[in-house]
Amino acid sequence: MSHLFAHLARMKLIQRWPLMYNVRTENVQEHSLQVAMVAHALAIISNKKFDGNYDPYQAAPIAIYHDASEIITGDLPTPVKYFNKEIEAEYKKIGAIADQRLLEMVPEEFREDYQALLTSEYADVEYKALVKSADTLCAYLKCLEEKRAGNTEFNTAQKRLEQRLKSDPNPAVNYFIECFIP
Repeated sequence: MSHLFAHLARMKLIQRWPLMYNVRTENVQEHSLQVAMVAHALAIISNKKFDGNYDPYQAAPIAIYHDASEIITGDLPTPVKYFNKEIEAEYKKIGAIADQRLLEMVPEEFREDYQALLTSEYADVEYKALVKSADTLCAYLKCLEEKRAGNTEFNTAQKRLEQRLKSDPNPAVNYFIECFIP
């Protein structure tokens, strides 16, 4: 008997952006779906426009599970997570422990199939980068959504994310911004 999907169902209970006023709240489950859709798109854009070699159908499931460990750790706010190198390193250790706990919930015969989805240490580096880009794009979209609703609390986050997106080495990110964000 496995409790994996009972735990994964709790993704909808974990609110994102907990330190900020939100006009519309966002949970980890809906965020993960959006990241999966954007990662899928980035893979296609990379392949068709920039000679990439991604499988969009591999990118999407990696993105679906990219924040699954937060059902154990919660969503630690970015300013806390990256306050200093020591906290960042410790949070990564906590995340790895949570990843392993999730993987242990998978029946033994399927663990190898879930290992790259649930444990970041086994995920392909290129796909992790692609999903991170999609994750950043989705956070940026959240900032734009909040600002359009009159919430100026996301101004600082928007500026920080714009800088991160400008420095993203994947040209598909800029293409996505130019094509889909307006």
